[in-house]
Amino acid sequence: MVSLTIAGLAREGGVGVETVRYYQRRGLLDTPQRPQGAGSSGGVRRYGPEDVRRLRFIRSAQAAGFRLEQIGDLLVLNATDDRAQARQLAREQIAALDIKIKELNRARASLQHLADECGNGFDGPSGKGRDQDCGAAAMLAKSVAASIDVPASPSLMTISASG
Repeated sequence: MVSLTIAGLAREGGVGVETVRYYQRRGLLDTPQRPQGAGSSGGVRRYGPEDVRRLRFIRSAQAAGFRLEQIGDLLVLNATDDRAQARQLAREQIAALDIKIKELNRARASLQHLADECGNGFDGPSGKGRDQDCGAAAMLAKSVAASIDVPASPSLMTISASG
């Protein structure tokens, strides 16, 4: 692989140029020096295969649910080859994901209830009317969403306010 511009690096990593710059500001990716003098590439920074590998690692770690701070720790561990610490971080992330899955399942159940109550016409399946069922269910869904740091959908607030 030949050297890449920042746009080429971004393309190879499946991100935008601004994402690469953000990772550089966060210290996750190196910012190469601009070449100087005759025969240089016009002062354009160049990136190599190691930069592509590092960017792809960052994206993979994000997909696994790691925060950028944790990814920085993983990158340091990668350089030291501390497998025990890497394994511990992975186990901690698995535990955090298990908690998140439980929270998301609770939120899903609340939203399913909202859909059941509000999705079957004005009266809903219980026949109590839109104000009571949709408003209460919307408040429940909003409450569950807030408990797991998920913003409530604006349409849920509209349902509960439009009764």
